[in-house]
Amino acid sequence: MGELTAEAVVDRLVPRTPRLSPDGRWVVFASAPVGQAGAHPVSDLWLASADGGELPRAFAPSAAEDREPRWSPDSAWVCFLSDRAEPGTAQLYRAGREGGAPEQLTTWPPGIRGFVLLPDGSVVLIAPEENAQAADPRVRVVRPGSAEAPTWDTAARPDRLWTLDPRTRAVRPLGDFGSRHVVEAAARPDGATLAVVTWSVADREPGLFEPGLHLVDPATGARQELGVPALEASSPTWWRDETGWRLAYLGLTPPGLIGGNAVFDADQHRNLTAGMSCCPTELAESGDGGLLAVFAEGLDTTIRRLDPATGAFTELGLAPGSLQDLSASAGRIAVVTSTATEPDAVQIGPPGGPLTPLVEPPLPGIRWGAQERLAYRAEDGLALDGLLVLPPGRTRADGPFPLVTLVHGGPYDRYADRFQLGWFRCGQWLAAAGFAVFLPNTRGGLGHGHAFAACVAGDVGGAEFTDLLAGIDHLVEAGVADENRLGIGGGSHGGFVAAWAVTQTDRFKAAVVNAGVIDWPLLAATGEHGRFELALGSRETSPITYAHRIATPVLILHGEDDTNVPLSQAELLHHALGDREHEFVVYPREGHSLRERAHQLDFLHRTREWFSHLLA
Repeated sequence: MGELTAEAVVDRLVPRTPRLSPDGRWVVFASAPVGQAGAHPVSDLWLASADGGELPRAFAPSAAEDREPRWSPDSAWVCFLSDRAEPGTAQLYRAGREGGAPEQLTTWPPGIRGFVLLPDGSVVLIAPEENAQAADPRVRVVRPGSAEAPTWDTAARPDRLWTLDPRTRAVRPLGDFGSRHVVEAAARPDGATLAVVTWSVADREPGLFEPGLHLVDPATGARQELGVPALEASSPTWWRDETGWRLAYLGLTPPGLIGGNAVFDADQHRNLTAGMSCCPTELAESGDGGLLAVFAEGLDTTIRRLDPATGAFTELGLAPGSLQDLSASAGRIAVVTSTATEPDAVQIGPPGGPLTPLVEPPLPGIRWGAQERLAYRAEDGLALDGLLVLPPGRTRADGPFPLVTLVHGGPYDRYADRFQLGWFRCGQWLAAAGFAVFLPNTRGGLGHGHAFAACVAGDVGGAEFTDLLAGIDHLVEAGVADENRLGIGGGSHGGFVAAWAVTQTDRFKAAVVNAGVIDWPLLAATGEHGRFELALGSRETSPITYAHRIATPVLILHGEDDTNVPLSQAELLHHALGDREHEFVVYPREGHSLRERAHQLDFLHRTREWFSHLLA
């Protein structure tokens, strides 16, 4: 058995967006490596029979980014976005299921952002205006007491709706949303109506992002408003009851700015998942008029169907680990799955299971660490869960081990019991170096209902931090973790927790802060989610306020072009540490998440060496 290499982590192919054909006989999906090797992303499309009788074959291959496949209503064609004509600028293409060269349907200069296929064969495009230019200079005008909304020029060009006739290639505008930015659209299965989600501006600027939900007639462009949707509205999805077609969507559970997502009925924006102890993550049409939803439930994932008679979601099946990118048609579903021992793979079957992989997930001859589920209690008695990854070939009896705690971002996120092999969620990578790795699901996260997620509002670094310490104490007491060799790391909100931890205790001998929040008020003024950040933290809960206490060596990593958590956050920590032991690494051209292969390799090696040096 071989040893795990960083190259095996970043070159691993990950499938995404499987789409079943309307007749349920075929599935098409995209696949891309974890790391981006060149100047532009590359992803391939693959086609397979849904019954497993034909192995996946390359579909319309190119050395470009081919993505977002969609089937024609007759299951004969696949439309998709590709930048094969001009790297970095996606156009719409169409290819026959049987193969052959794809046909380019658009030559829109700024590129196509999204598309919807209609039953009559026409296509609705989401794209900026053909010759739109960003404002220069950008001017923002706010007049107190004015009845007019503030004007807000943005760097990004607002996307609009357009109708494409594939036969003539004619493109015409559809509907008038004024200055609003079109985010996504979903066609009612009969093609008579489009549901459209818009934002008030194209950039997620502090204090100005407001969603809108609309119905648009694809023939005339006539628009109907559906009132004010829940914040963060997304994923409009159609379903039927005895009264006819209805619309559901995902959004943030009111009334606060922090909490769990919910499924809403667009009529009166009624919460269909109120009181549930799990969290919806995706919606999908069932193919027969029903509404399917994917729910995060603790460490596992379920698929549920809405019962129109009761308005409740009924569980169809539970899958250990994670399910993503659900598609359904003709009594089947296709979804990307991952378990503790199996990496991401496209699987197909009935909604209630069993699911069958199109191909067996590639697991090269590498020794993997055993992954365990953890259940423990917080200091106030709340039940918590998480994961433990042990070094390959080792058991608890071989402990205690040096322990690295990796904190997830969000905070509305989770560790599912899935394969932990990524450039940052790198449990197996660290375990291969002899560490035990603790992956906690603390308060504020995904998978335990709205109240669990909302309780961190205004209290980041409070109960979520003591939850983390309770898990570490549990592992120390069990003889798994060595109290004198504890490390901590995290990215984004997890980076905040890592930085906060070393201002509150000297238990940790090494810390990694990746794209971490160091000053909440500054982030609210300069990041992308201003009012949400203010609802989470304050000066009193900012690591910068207590940075003078830090005695733990800190590795700081940040993308130079990060607009979510700007580089200024890392610079604050770097300057506050002064001559105390730390390293400060800036990755050029990178945003909030590292994309370039070379940078991901550097991150893997650098973080493991940091922990190895300090926890040896």
